Amino acid sequence: MTSTVPRVPPNDGDVVRFPFSAVVGHDDLRLALLLNAVHPGVGGVLVRGEKGTAKSTAVRALAALLPAVTVVPDCRFSCDPAAPDPRCPDGPHQGPRGVCDDRADPEVRRRDGLALLPPPGVHARPARLVELPVGATEDRLVGSLDLERALAHGVRAYQPGLLAEAHRGVLYVDEVNLLHDHLVDLLLDAAAMGRAHVERDGVSVSHAASFLLVGTMNPEEGELRPQLLDRFGLTVDVRASRDVETRVEVVRRRMAFEADPAAFVAAFAEAEGDTARRIADARVRLGSVVLPDTELRRIAAVCAAFDVDGMRADLVIARAAAAHAAWRGADAVAQEDVRAAARLALPHRRRRDPFDQPGMDEQALDEALDGADPEPEPDGPDPDGGQPDGPDPDGPGGGAPEPGSDGADGADGAVDGAKAASGKSDLANAAFARSPDDARPAGDGSTSAAPPASTPFRARRLEVPGVGEGAPGRRSRARTDTGRIVRPTHGTPRRAAELHLAATVAAAAPHQRLRGRAGSGLLLDRGDLRRAEREGREGNLVLFAVDASGSMAARKRMSAVSGAVLSLLRDAYQRRDKVGLLTFRGTGAEVVLPPTSSVPIAQARLATLRTGGRTPLADGLLRARRLLAAERLRDPRRRALLVVLTDGRATVAARPGNDPVRDACRAAELLAADGIATVVVDCEAGPVRLGLAAGLAAAAGASLIALADLSADRVAGVVRAARAA
Repeated sequence: MTSTVPRVPPNDGDVVRFPFSAVVGHDDLRLALLLNAVHPGVGGVLVRGEKGTAKSTAVRALAALLPAVTVVPDCRFSCDPAAPDPRCPDGPHQGPRGVCDDRADPEVRRRDGLALLPPPGVHARPARLVELPVGATEDRLVGSLDLERALAHGVRAYQPGLLAEAHRGVLYVDEVNLLHDHLVDLLLDAAAMGRAHVERDGVSVSHAASFLLVGTMNPEEGELRPQLLDRFGLTVDVRASRDVETRVEVVRRRMAFEADPAAFVAAFAEAEGDTARRIADARVRLGSVVLPDTELRRIAAVCAAFDVDGMRADLVIARAAAAHAAWRGADAVAQEDVRAAARLALPHRRRRDPFDQPGMDEQALDEALDGADPEPEPDGPDPDGGQPDGPDPDGPGGGAPEPGSDGADGADGAVDGAKAASGKSDLANAAFARSPDDARPAGDGSTSAAPPASTPFRARRLEVPGVGEGAPGRRSRARTDTGRIVRPTHGTPRRAAELHLAATVAAAAPHQRLRGRAGSGLLLDRGDLRRAEREGREGNLVLFAVDASGSMAARKRMSAVSGAVLSLLRDAYQRRDKVGLLTFRGTGAEVVLPPTSSVPIAQARLATLRTGGRTPLADGLLRARRLLAAERLRDPRRRALLVVLTDGRATVAARPGNDPVRDACRAAELLAADGIATVVVDCEAGPVRLGLAAGLAAAAGASLIALADLSADRVAGVVRAARAA
């Protein structure tokens, strides 16, 4: 039967895709994709996993299993003839004609096995797989003004984007974590509402945009913000199997596919056809699936038990559970459907902090599911007048504490918990506290693990001076494709959004009579075109150089420094920066983490720092200089910000016999000569201060900030006090 043969989206030409049914393992990934195929309202799938785990292969294979879509001929927005969009820019459309027999009824079609075939009298095409590249612009995603028609004919015409092309199909974003945040917001808004609204370039358009959204990412290359994670309906973590037989089967199937793609696809044609029929049948059955109140209460109880923010999780689980029930052929949602949906919908919504790892305790989930069952009625009193069966109030588990228990520990724990819950940082106390360890000679060669970091705080924004042209972000000023327009410039716009319309019209207006203008159109010359120069924010490379020597190893001081670095890392995560981490102690400097977009990895490396030994400050600065020079060659547009956390007490010279402090200042001067933006965080504490960090900052042309002044709340308090004075 030709309708069961896997189909290839039209934009793929004759490319043969690896069959969905041939993917080995990855049960959760396949289930999440299938649930969204049954019910696109689930909200899409985010697939997280290491490289080489068939993430993209499974997604691209799914499109071939989706039922064909019936469309209005020549409609650029793929309207359904049975229910055309009344606000379609290409409308209005009429309903289907010539469909007058029982075969047009969905229930009859499912009963007769015709669900995969289009209704008679309408045009059908395969569901599309539309890929959104990482470098896509906002114009390409949502559409824009048709610049050629606007300038040549004076007509405001809308050119549809990828959202319109993906309507009623699959929109796939590979490396979604590398996509700019504002594009991810637009994408997820359209996926949630099922419509795309365009208000730009003098065009006001609204069109349907209902699609199965799938994003894949490698967490090692950077994380999505928790706010964006929550917008994805389901999330799956994919890892390569460590089972030998499974790995052997993966290699065997892949090699067979590469040797003869057509024969391999044919071998799985029957399995693909069965899966495609199940998807089509489940879509038809979905509307009649019942969600009982008991299961609805179970969903609400599970979300409450896991302390999930908002109501999106409840809605997603309800939709996914209904899709799961339809997939297995049931007429009502049961506990097994709720469990399957919760396993995929809750793990990424439990993150309270950017550094929290997604995950879920399966036992806790089962307890929450079972705990939602109605409690049985309690037994009545014993006929003999005794108490019902149960534990003795004064026995084990009763109200009295057990012998030997210490109530004071519980009180101390409550106090500590209150401090943690308050969110107030002990940074100032830790930075200026002085312990007996501070008197230890700087040359002490002993090393130890760094103490736990103090409570993180909201860090003030550190910027690179000037205006850059780097990757979009939220730290330093930059010329970008988005952002506010600051001025018009000469040049030919590459796209509609770059055209400064007012300046272009003003440049062309004085020449209309000489050019013989007679109609309503504007006669333009290439020299009239003006580009809009926009200014926004960029992400930077933030390199942390941390002094981990003996002079910094006092427990409270190093705890404060670790807390400061952790706070700055959190800030870098939110501003979409790349980060690197190096430490210097003993006889030299060590790159703990080469520059990466994965800030959580930097946080994990910070937790394993060793401290103690002498202070090779000059070597640390020179090592940072070499590292930044290499990164400048690799990514010349991304500007760097060097953050040095030290007390300035250098004890190891760059060369034997030199003055360590003087060598450190010379290294700082080299940083200034290279134009490296530097911030020196003075970590010196105690009543006696040498002020060496200030000299280092002066040599580097850097800003000097006291450790306690890194908190944005503290700075804001000083400003408020000054204004009130």
